Amino acid sequence: MEYLDFELPIKELEDQLDKCQLIGQESDVDVSDTCKQIELKLEETKKQIYGNLTAWQRVQMSRHPNRPYTLEHITNLTDGTFLELFGDRSFKDDKAMVGGLGKINGQSFMIIGQQKGINTKMRQLRNFGMANPEGYRKALRLMKMAEKFNIPVLTLIDTPGAYPGLEAEERGQGEAIARNIFEMARLKTPIISVIIGEGASGGALGIGVGNKVFMLENTWYSVISPESCSSILWRSWDYKAQAAEALKLTSFDMKEQNLIDDIIPEPLGGAHFDRDTTFKNVKEYVMKAFEELKDLSTAELVAQRMDKYSKMGQFQE
Repeated sequence: MEYLDFELPIKELEDQLDKCQLIGQESDVDVSDTCKQIELKLEETKKQIYGNLTAWQRVQMSRHPNRPYTLEHITNLTDGTFLELFGDRSFKDDKAMVGGLGKINGQSFMIIGQQKGINTKMRQLRNFGMANPEGYRKALRLMKMAEKFNIPVLTLIDTPGAYPGLEAEERGQGEAIARNIFEMARLKTPIISVIIGEGASGGALGIGVGNKVFMLENTWYSVISPESCSSILWRSWDYKAQAAEALKLTSFDMKEQNLIDDIIPEPLGGAHFDRDTTFKNVKEYVMKAFEELKDLSTAELVAQRMDKYSKMGQFQE
């Protein structure tokens, strides 16, 4: 298990508990009371730390290397019934964007999301979850297929942003994202979006226009990352914690501003501490949203989605 800097007090207590239990196993000394005290202290420390996370700490949690990524979510949501589809039928297949057909509780979904990779080699293959234009065009192709066969769309968002390289711009990165936003706004099938990690900039919006939009508790959603915001405003990354607070990017900020529909709770310590509970919670929210949307006509679905986004934001005259 890897620990973030603010989790080090938890690591120290867990190490103490392991040593205490080892002494009890290897000797005749009764250390049960000592171990119990450490366990109580550990639980209290976890509640104190995870119950008072700052915006920047939640950003760190969303990037935790042990956090489950899109393909792991798909595997556990669909019980292994996922059929991945490839290619944008124009340029090539983008490994940073995955998509295909899967069944959740017997209901077919077209599931699309960004995949970061679980080790250095896979992260390079997946381009760290940063999709090129062909990735967004693949996603749009799959959404149009879902619309044709009246299959609901589920998008899982986890990206530090769309790939900003020269070749991506040459192939029309901005147009591809804009086209996806335009087409998703009027897609004639239910769309459910879940932010499972990072939701950065147009890279997230390119698959994030939904009838229902949820965020896992320790995720973030913003037009810019705290580091980039800090480098623009202060010419340094040293103010990223201040930038994170100012951007109002946490799930609680998003819910308060009515930019998302609900927050999916995570186990104490984050999604990676209890993966089964995390997947169970995501599945419950997805299926509940589908039950609310499945009986709406295509016209009502589009109208509900358009109305949802039209009401976002506040202004004064």
